[in-house]
Amino acid sequence: MKLITCLYKGEERVGALTETGVVFLPYPDMNALIEALPPEVLAVTNKPVPLADVKLLAPIPRPRQDVICLGMNYRDHAKEAAKYDADAFAKEKPVAVYFSKRVSRAGNPEGEIPRYEGLVERLDYEAELAVIIGKTARNVKAEEAGEYVFGYTVLNDVSARDLQTGHKQWYFGKGLDGFTPMGPCILTADSTAFPPALDISCTVNGELRQHSNTSLLIHGIPEIIAELSAGMTLLPGTIIATGTPAGVGMGLDPPRFLKSGDVVECTIQGIGTLKSTVR
Repeated sequence: MKLITCLYKGEERVGALTETGVVFLPYPDMNALIEALPPEVLAVTNKPVPLADVKLLAPIPRPRQDVICLGMNYRDHAKEAAKYDADAFAKEKPVAVYFSKRVSRAGNPEGEIPRYEGLVERLDYEAELAVIIGKTARNVKAEEAGEYVFGYTVLNDVSARDLQTGHKQWYFGKGLDGFTPMGPCILTADSTAFPPALDISCTVNGELRQHSNTSLLIHGIPEIIAELSAGMTLLPGTIIATGTPAGVGMGLDPPRFLKSGDVVECTIQGIGTLKSTVR
Protein backbone atom coordinates (compact mmCIF):
# COMPACT_ATOMS: atom_id res chain seq x y z
CA MET A 1 0.00 0.00 0.00
CA LYS A 2 1.12 3.57 -0.71
CA LEU A 3 0.10 6.25 1.76
CA ILE A 4 0.22 10.00 1.14
CA THR A 5 -0.40 13.36 2.74
CA CYS A 6 -1.97 15.92 0.41
CA LEU A 7 -3.92 19.13 0.11
CA TYR A 8 -7.51 18.74 -1.07
CA LYS A 9 -9.74 21.80 -1.31
CA GLY A 10 -7.38 23.65 0.99
CA GLU A 11 -7.42 20.95 3.69
CA GLU A 12 -4.53 18.69 4.62
CA ARG A 13 -5.60 15.02 4.34
CA VAL A 14 -4.01 11.59 4.57
CA GLY A 15 -4.93 8.90 2.11
CA ALA A 16 -4.08 5.73 0.27
CA LEU A 17 -3.18 5.60 -3.42
CA THR A 18 -5.25 3.20 -5.51
CA GLU A 19 -5.43 2.48 -9.23
CA THR A 20 -8.33 4.91 -9.54
CA GLY A 21 -7.14 7.75 -7.30
CA VAL A 22 -6.77 8.75 -3.65
CA VAL A 23 -8.91 7.28 -0.90
CA PHE A 24 -8.94 9.51 2.19
CA LEU A 25 -8.43 7.91 5.59
CA PRO A 26 -9.96 9.06 8.90
CA TYR A 27 -6.83 10.37 10.62
CA PRO A 28 -5.82 14.00 11.28
CA ASP A 29 -2.26 13.43 10.02
CA MET A 30 0.22 10.69 9.13
CA ASN A 31 1.71 10.54 12.62
CA ALA A 32 -1.73 9.74 14.03
CA LEU A 33 -2.25 7.05 11.39
CA ILE A 34 1.10 5.43 12.19
CA GLU A 35 0.31 5.33 15.89
CA ALA A 36 -3.23 4.04 15.42
CA LEU A 37 -2.81 0.60 13.90
CA PRO A 38 -0.65 -1.57 11.63
CA PRO A 39 -1.01 -0.78 7.92
CA GLU A 40 -2.34 -4.18 6.92
CA VAL A 41 -5.67 -3.52 8.68
CA LEU A 42 -6.36 -0.17 7.01
CA ALA A 43 -9.76 -0.37 5.37
CA VAL A 44 -9.88 1.32 1.95
CA THR A 45 -13.61 1.68 1.29
CA ASN A 46 -14.25 5.35 0.49
CA LYS A 47 -14.84 6.63 -3.03
CA PRO A 48 -11.51 7.67 -4.60
CA VAL A 49 -10.66 11.24 -5.62
CA PRO A 50 -8.60 11.69 -8.82
CA LEU A 51 -4.91 12.14 -8.07
CA ALA A 52 -4.89 15.24 -10.28
CA ASP A 53 -7.29 16.92 -7.82
CA VAL A 54 -4.83 16.86 -4.90
CA LYS A 55 -1.44 18.44 -4.22
CA LEU A 56 1.07 16.01 -2.74
CA LEU A 57 2.84 17.07 0.45
CA ALA A 58 5.66 15.29 2.23
CA PRO A 59 4.21 12.06 3.65
CA ILE A 60 5.09 13.28 7.16
CA PRO A 61 5.10 17.07 6.75
CA ARG A 62 6.00 17.78 10.38
CA PRO A 63 8.22 15.05 11.85
CA ARG A 64 7.91 14.88 15.62
CA GLN A 65 11.68 14.74 16.06
CA ASP A 66 14.79 15.43 14.01
CA VAL A 67 15.49 12.88 11.28
CA ILE A 68 18.17 10.33 12.25
CA CYS A 69 20.69 9.98 9.44
CA LEU A 70 23.56 7.70 8.54
CA GLY A 71 26.67 9.07 6.87
CA MET A 72 28.85 7.18 4.40
CA ASN A 73 26.74 4.03 4.49
CA TYR A 74 27.57 2.91 0.93
CA ARG A 75 31.23 2.00 0.33
CA ASP A 76 31.46 3.89 -2.95
CA HIS A 77 30.15 7.08 -1.35
CA ALA A 78 32.51 6.73 1.62
CA LYS A 79 35.41 6.63 -0.84
CA GLU A 80 34.30 9.69 -2.81
CA ALA A 81 33.64 11.67 0.37
CA ALA A 82 37.09 10.91 1.80
CA LYS A 83 38.64 11.90 -1.53
CA TYR A 84 36.81 15.24 -1.48
CA ASP A 85 37.84 16.11 2.11
CA ALA A 86 39.68 13.43 4.09
CA ASP A 87 39.78 15.57 7.22
CA ALA A 88 35.99 15.93 7.27
CA PHE A 89 34.88 12.52 6.00
CA ALA A 90 37.55 9.86 6.68
CA LYS A 91 36.27 6.99 8.85
CA GLU A 92 38.76 5.67 11.40
CA LYS A 93 36.64 2.71 12.51
CA PRO A 94 34.14 0.46 10.68
CA VAL A 95 31.18 1.69 12.73
CA ALA A 96 28.01 3.47 11.71
CA VAL A 97 28.16 7.27 11.52
CA TYR A 98 24.96 8.80 12.92
CA PHE A 99 23.89 12.42 12.86
CA SER A 100 20.71 14.40 13.25
CA LYS A 101 18.98 16.46 10.54
CA ARG A 102 16.85 19.28 11.86
CA VAL A 103 13.51 19.64 10.10
CA SER A 104 10.57 21.78 11.16
CA ARG A 105 8.68 20.97 7.95
CA ALA A 106 9.68 18.49 5.27
CA GLY A 107 9.79 19.63 1.65
CA ASN A 108 7.06 18.52 -0.75
CA PRO A 109 7.33 16.35 -3.84
CA GLU A 110 7.42 18.79 -6.77
CA GLY A 111 8.67 21.35 -4.26
CA GLU A 112 11.67 23.65 -4.03
CA ILE A 113 15.13 23.58 -2.46
CA PRO A 114 16.22 27.04 -1.24
CA ARG A 115 19.51 28.28 -2.66
CA TYR A 116 20.59 30.47 0.31
CA GLU A 117 22.63 32.84 -1.82
CA GLY A 118 25.42 34.39 0.25
CA LEU A 119 25.31 31.63 2.89
CA VAL A 120 25.74 28.47 0.83
CA GLU A 121 28.16 28.17 -2.10
CA ARG A 122 28.35 24.37 -2.44
CA LEU A 123 24.81 22.98 -2.48
CA ASP A 124 24.56 19.21 -2.91
CA TYR A 125 22.00 16.40 -3.18
CA GLU A 126 21.82 12.90 -1.63
CA ALA A 127 19.15 10.38 -2.63
CA GLU A 128 18.30 8.14 0.33
CA LEU A 129 15.92 5.41 1.46
CA ALA A 130 14.17 6.58 4.64
CA VAL A 131 12.80 4.04 7.11
CA ILE A 132 9.74 4.98 9.19
CA ILE A 133 9.31 3.32 12.57
CA GLY A 134 5.81 2.02 13.27
CA LYS A 135 5.79 1.25 16.98
CA THR A 136 7.84 2.13 20.03
CA ALA A 137 11.21 0.39 19.71
CA ARG A 138 13.55 -0.20 22.63
CA ASN A 139 16.18 -2.96 22.90
CA VAL A 140 15.07 -4.52 19.61
CA LYS A 141 16.97 -7.57 18.38
CA ALA A 142 18.22 -7.37 14.80
CA GLU A 143 16.19 -10.42 13.79
CA GLU A 144 13.02 -8.72 15.06
CA ALA A 145 13.68 -5.30 13.52
CA GLY A 146 11.30 -5.80 10.61
CA GLU A 147 8.37 -5.93 13.05
CA TYR A 148 9.03 -2.28 13.96
CA VAL A 149 9.11 -0.84 10.44
CA PHE A 150 5.96 0.94 9.27
CA GLY A 151 7.22 1.74 5.79
CA TYR A 152 9.67 3.51 3.53
CA THR A 153 9.93 6.77 1.60
CA VAL A 154 12.41 8.73 -0.52
CA LEU A 155 14.42 11.48 1.17
CA ASN A 156 16.86 13.97 -0.35
CA ASP A 157 19.49 14.77 2.29
CA VAL A 158 20.27 18.20 0.85
CA SER A 159 23.66 19.37 2.10
CA ALA A 160 25.63 22.62 2.18
CA ARG A 161 29.12 21.18 1.79
CA ASP A 162 30.90 24.42 2.70
CA LEU A 163 28.99 24.67 5.99
CA GLN A 164 29.35 20.95 6.64
CA THR A 165 33.14 20.88 6.20
CA GLY A 166 33.83 24.39 7.45
CA HIS A 167 32.15 23.85 10.81
CA LYS A 168 33.63 20.33 11.26
CA GLN A 169 30.16 19.02 12.08
CA TRP A 170 27.11 18.22 9.97
CA TYR A 171 24.11 19.61 11.85
CA PHE A 172 24.13 23.16 10.45
CA GLY A 173 25.09 22.22 6.89
CA LYS A 174 22.30 19.64 6.62
CA GLY A 175 19.61 21.20 8.79
CA LEU A 176 18.72 24.44 7.02
CA ASP A 177 15.04 25.08 6.33
CA GLY A 178 13.96 23.30 3.15
CA PHE A 179 16.84 20.80 3.19
CA THR A 180 14.63 17.73 3.75
CA PRO A 181 12.44 17.05 0.70
CA MET A 182 10.53 13.80 1.21
CA GLY A 183 8.05 11.68 -0.71
CA PRO A 184 6.09 11.15 -2.84
CA CYS A 185 4.53 8.51 -0.59
CA ILE A 186 5.14 5.92 2.11
CA LEU A 187 5.39 2.37 0.81
CA THR A 188 4.12 0.25 3.69
CA ALA A 189 6.45 -2.43 4.98
CA ASP A 190 4.14 -5.26 3.95
CA SER A 191 4.56 -4.23 0.30
CA THR A 192 8.20 -5.27 -0.07
CA ALA A 193 10.70 -7.77 1.28
CA PHE A 194 12.66 -7.08 4.45
CA PRO A 195 15.24 -5.78 4.33
CA PRO A 196 14.31 -4.09 1.05
CA ALA A 197 16.58 -4.50 -1.99
CA LEU A 198 15.42 -1.60 -4.14
CA ASP A 199 17.10 0.30 -6.95
CA ILE A 200 17.93 3.88 -5.95
CA SER A 201 18.93 6.68 -8.32
CA CYS A 202 19.22 10.43 -8.72
CA THR A 203 19.27 12.67 -11.78
CA VAL A 204 20.09 16.36 -12.08
CA ASN A 205 18.50 18.07 -15.08
CA GLY A 206 17.91 14.59 -16.53
CA GLU A 207 21.54 13.47 -16.16
CA LEU A 208 21.98 10.28 -14.14
CA ARG A 209 24.28 11.00 -11.20
CA GLN A 210 23.54 8.24 -8.67
CA HIS A 211 22.52 4.63 -9.22
CA SER A 212 22.73 1.77 -6.73
CA ASN A 213 20.61 -0.65 -4.70
CA THR A 214 19.60 -0.49 -1.04
CA SER A 215 20.91 -4.03 -0.55
CA LEU A 216 24.41 -2.49 -0.66
CA LEU A 217 24.10 -0.60 2.64
CA ILE A 218 27.19 -1.15 4.80
CA HIS A 219 25.07 -1.09 7.95
CA GLY A 220 21.69 -2.63 7.13
CA ILE A 221 18.32 -1.71 8.55
CA PRO A 222 18.19 -4.56 11.12
CA GLU A 223 21.59 -3.51 12.49
CA ILE A 224 20.63 0.17 12.53
CA ILE A 225 17.38 -0.38 14.47
CA ALA A 226 19.03 -2.79 16.90
CA GLU A 227 21.96 -0.48 17.61
CA LEU A 228 19.93 2.71 17.99
CA SER A 229 17.21 1.12 20.11
CA ALA A 230 19.81 -0.31 22.50
CA GLY A 231 20.36 3.18 23.85
CA MET A 232 17.40 5.33 22.77
CA THR A 233 13.68 4.93 22.38
CA LEU A 234 12.50 5.12 18.76
CA LEU A 235 8.94 6.42 18.79
CA PRO A 236 6.29 5.73 16.13
CA GLY A 237 6.90 8.03 13.18
CA THR A 238 10.66 8.21 13.73
CA ILE A 239 12.40 8.72 10.37
CA ILE A 240 15.80 7.14 9.71
CA ALA A 241 17.63 8.14 6.51
CA THR A 242 19.93 5.24 5.65
CA GLY A 243 22.65 7.00 3.62
CA THR A 244 23.39 7.81 -0.01
CA PRO A 245 25.35 6.02 -2.76
CA ALA A 246 28.16 7.51 -4.85
CA GLY A 247 27.54 10.22 -7.41
CA VAL A 248 26.86 13.27 -5.25
CA GLY A 249 28.09 16.61 -6.54
CA MET A 250 31.16 16.77 -4.32
CA GLY A 251 32.25 13.33 -5.54
CA LEU A 252 32.44 14.26 -9.23
CA ASP A 253 35.69 15.31 -10.92
CA PRO A 254 35.55 18.25 -10.84
CA PRO A 255 32.82 18.69 -8.22
CA ARG A 256 29.48 19.91 -9.61
CA PHE A 257 27.20 21.63 -7.14
CA LEU A 258 23.59 22.68 -7.57
CA LYS A 259 22.60 26.07 -8.94
CA SER A 260 19.33 27.94 -9.23
CA GLY A 261 16.96 26.29 -11.70
CA ASP A 262 18.44 22.80 -11.38
CA VAL A 263 15.90 19.98 -11.15
CA VAL A 264 16.82 17.07 -8.87
CA GLU A 265 14.88 13.79 -9.11
CA CYS A 266 15.48 11.07 -6.53
CA THR A 267 13.84 7.73 -7.37
CA ILE A 268 13.51 4.47 -5.44
CA GLN A 269 12.00 1.37 -7.01
CA GLY A 270 8.44 0.73 -5.84
CA ILE A 271 8.14 4.06 -4.01
CA GLY A 272 8.39 6.67 -6.73
CA THR A 273 10.21 9.89 -7.61
CA LEU A 274 10.88 12.89 -5.39
CA LYS A 275 11.33 15.94 -7.63
CA SER A 276 12.74 19.25 -6.39
CA THR A 277 13.73 22.48 -8.11
CA VAL A 278 16.51 24.69 -6.74
CA ARG A 279 15.34 28.29 -6.18
